Amino acid sequence: MPIATSPLVVALAYDGLCTFEFGVAVEVFGLSRPELGPDWYRFAVAALDAGPLRAVGGIRVEADGGLDLLDQADILVIPGWRGAREPVPDDLIAALRRADDRGARILSICSGAFVLAAAGLLNGRRATTHWRYAATLGELYPDIRVMPDVLYVDEDNILTSAGSTAGIDLCLHLVRRDFGPEAANSVARRLVVQPHREGGQAQFIETPVPISREGARLAPLLDHLREKLAEEHSLSGMASRAGMSVRTFLRRFQSLTGTTPGDWLLTERLGRARDLLETSSLPVEEVATLTGFGSAATLRHHFRRRLGLSPANYRERFRRVTGPAPKKKGAAVADHAPPHDL
Repeated sequence: MPIATSPLVVALAYDGLCTFEFGVAVEVFGLSRPELGPDWYRFAVAALDAGPLRAVGGIRVEADGGLDLLDQADILVIPGWRGAREPVPDDLIAALRRADDRGARILSICSGAFVLAAAGLLNGRRATTHWRYAATLGELYPDIRVMPDVLYVDEDNILTSAGSTAGIDLCLHLVRRDFGPEAANSVARRLVVQPHREGGQAQFIETPVPISREGARLAPLLDHLREKLAEEHSLSGMASRAGMSVRTFLRRFQSLTGTTPGDWLLTERLGRARDLLETSSLPVEEVATLTGFGSAATLRHHFRRRLGLSPANYRERFRRVTGPAPKKKGAAVADHAPPHDL
């Protein structure tokens, strides 16, 4: 059983609740996990509306209390919302602002970003939502820097995810921050999903296929870079392949991904290195060569800077949770970010 000092996660429930997004919060934070010790999260459900709550599909949801629970929460989860243009009640906005003022972590899944936006919590920040709603979010709230082509954004105490399944990535990212990679891998294994590859200080993960108009022009380049991570890529060479001047390429790349080409490549290379460390027995030196770092020393430097541990320690921790890697060398490795979620 969680102890009284464990972080309290409170998920918002409302009439018309999005069941998948709500279920993600329950599965990750709300289930008992004795194998992870007594410090695991406490979990409660706060009702926005009075009376019995009916989720999508007619499922009845019982809450532990009302919005007063938000004042006690260490972590608040907004699992979707009724609609992009659906008004957000004033009492919910006030509760979210109080939580933000005291430094509680507030995360939204999918269309839940519109609730945070209505409360003004995303002004001047990067944020994401389901790709279908991204343009609407930017239209309604121009002060938000909408990132339509990422799985999640983690900025200060505010976290937003893309569509439904990206909520799993975001919640596992939070587990990794709070309890470490072993705990996150354990939860991922119980959920039968791939352990989340968080983007370190870059605070986002790129999806393989961008969806914006600019992304359509850059998608072939990004696919090429992912296929050729072991090779060197100059700025002028990337711009030429994209059919742009260097200046235009830098501007459009930044607009699409929120980062520079160099940082994007670093994140991709680290993701591929993690894949190889998890799924093969290749020496660290060979992993460094295959991922474009050139030497084990360079790989170790970036691994420690981004993840806080060495490649060897990462492999050891991952295997302690998931078991030994396949013995066959050169096993196929999937891209570290899944296709754009539905």
